[in-house]
Amino acid sequence: MKYTIRLLVAVFFLFIATGRAAAQIPNTRIYDGEKLVKVKARMQEKEYAPAIARLMSDADKALKSKPVSVMDKDMVAASGDKHDYMSMGPYWWPDPSKPDGLPYIRKDGIRNPDATSDRTNIGKTIGNILTLGTAYYFSGNEKYAAKAAELARVWFLNPETRMNPNMNYGQMIPGRNGGKGRGFGMIDAYSFVELLDVIEMMSTSATFTKADHKGIKNWFTEYLEWIRTSSVANEERTAENNHGLAFDVQQTIYALFTGDSALARKTIHEFAEKRLFPQIEPDGKQPRELARTTGFGYTNFNLIHMMDMCAVCRTLGIDIYNSISKDGRSIAKALEYMASFVGKPQSEFPYQQIKGWEREMQTSCWILRRASFYDKNSGWEEISRKYMNTPETDRRYLLYSLE
Repeated sequence: MKYTIRLLVAVFFLFIATGRAAAQIPNTRIYDGEKLVKVKARMQEKEYAPAIARLMSDADKALKSKPVSVMDKDMVAASGDKHDYMSMGPYWWPDPSKPDGLPYIRKDGIRNPDATSDRTNIGKTIGNILTLGTAYYFSGNEKYAAKAAELARVWFLNPETRMNPNMNYGQMIPGRNGGKGRGFGMIDAYSFVELLDVIEMMSTSATFTKADHKGIKNWFTEYLEWIRTSSVANEERTAENNHGLAFDVQQTIYALFTGDSALARKTIHEFAEKRLFPQIEPDGKQPRELARTTGFGYTNFNLIHMMDMCAVCRTLGIDIYNSISKDGRSIAKALEYMASFVGKPQSEFPYQQIKGWEREMQTSCWILRRASFYDKNSGWEEISRKYMNTPETDRRYLLYSLE
């Protein structure tokens, strides 16, 4: 009898432990870990099945991808070290009045197709790891984590191919500043913030090993030190538009990932007064973004950064969404201004948007969906639902669910 009772107790606690392991909440910052667990539990239901199917299809394609690295570029940074990341400013073009085209001239909003270099390959690498890591999280299939680990090792860890942990030559402009980069270059790697979420989502994997996690953490520790001490990074730190706000999001997430909670909390503590309020007018306009040739797109771009910071703060029990200045500047006001154009023709937008109006409408709908997480009575979700026509196969239904 005693043996039977002990056996039952053992089985009970084994069941509890197994349940906890199965429902382990990933330590994510941009994606809501609790929502991810709920979606995973219902992923074969009609609401999520199309997005899951597309995710697995994309992951199977990513399994066939060839690892790329900073060593694959033809151009080399002014340092002479191929391990240094290098990219060209996307809106800079050869000067047609100069025989050699130098120095390049700016055409805002018009991307130079030759301005690629490492930017293309870093995009491929991060995009494939995001796909593979997310597929591993929902499927538990180690083949996806193994491929993600392979790609990460080539880009970040292997001595022969790793990227040096700096952006000293990001968004350089040919013919200007001796080939050195600009603080704006940090935005090339903004998707690192999601990359670290997906790495956390692979924390249970045997093939994306503890050594891989430690190596990535060490890389970002060095990168964070570069951010704190580099004059190039300081240009981004002092930027007064979306770049400055994006800098804070990145610095906060890298600090949390590497264990520097003091820096993360300091950045968050200063965020509203230092970043939000100077960039948002009392009526919700973001004048520095509206001044661009794609003013609505840049308005959305900066709102995405705001949503990202709201998500990060929420994991720490901090409410940044409801921060409001004495004269009424707030994230809600910025959302209100953006939402006033959702579902309307471009002709009603009083600023420039030289391309992609319909695409930006969908971006706005996803921003409003995310904003509804912080204010259930705002009406943001109703607007989003009314005008969203994103295909049901889109991965964002999994990552930003209404659970």
